[in-house]
Amino acid sequence: MSRQTGRSPLGATTNPDTKLARVREILTDLVKEQQSLDQFLQKISPREWGKATAVEGWSIQDLVSHLAQFEDLVAESVEDGVDPNVTVAEHGSFEAFVASGTAKGAEMRPQDVIEWWRLSRARAMDALWARESSDRVMWLGGECSARLMATYRIMETWAHGLDVWDVMGDEEHPVPETDRLRHIAFLAHRLLPLAFERAGETYAEVRIEVMGPDYAKWSFGPEGAPRIKGPAMQFARLAVQRSTLEACPDLTAEAEPAERALRLVTAYLTP
Repeated sequence: MSRQTGRSPLGATTNPDTKLARVREILTDLVKEQQSLDQFLQKISPREWGKATAVEGWSIQDLVSHLAQFEDLVAESVEDGVDPNVTVAEHGSFEAFVASGTAKGAEMRPQDVIEWWRLSRARAMDALWARESSDRVMWLGGECSARLMATYRIMETWAHGLDVWDVMGDEEHPVPETDRLRHIAFLAHRLLPLAFERAGETYAEVRIEVMGPDYAKWSFGPEGAPRIKGPAMQFARLAVQRSTLEACPDLTAEAEPAERALRLVTAYLTP
């Protein structure tokens, strides 16, 4: 079992009311993450939306278009029961599907892309809000829980928001460091077995202990397991592939398999 000091993104009880509250707690944080990025985007002039980001070949406008496209995909899956794998297959490949989203956004004005994202995320939010945390929903590669889907949306919003801040931020507008980082740390720990499986390796338990803002400590994994320790921001950047292990000097691993976990860690459900 995982234990977390401070507020948990999972909760502990199993009655239906509590399971509904758990996913809604995560969705509340998702709204905060989306609003934070939305507000920052309002500070960027339309001519700057074409600036290149760390995502190869993508501008700021492409990033926001991608977020809107995937919120549409979530809504179609959760609300309408449309299998997202079928939707992707209709485009021939995952890459072609993603490209169709950025192409759609490229034909819009920046403000229209924001409105597209706002409408799509509101629809996805409404669909997930009615779900209990353990409800199964269709997603790329297979089913996942509504709780995991909501957490995944926080991660992707944060990751692409990070791309925007890394291009447009400055001392006056630094990357926000909030307690929502705990969701990304949780997700990265939750997906460690999958990361090891993709690498063709056998997973052994690892404990993650990261420090967030205001000295908040978040722990995942059994006590006594080999530990990964360090700042939550560095760990989150590494998990969303916006940094390298060499660029995260404050992250430490006690022993194997923690050392290997730091090399394989990911917050992505799909390869």
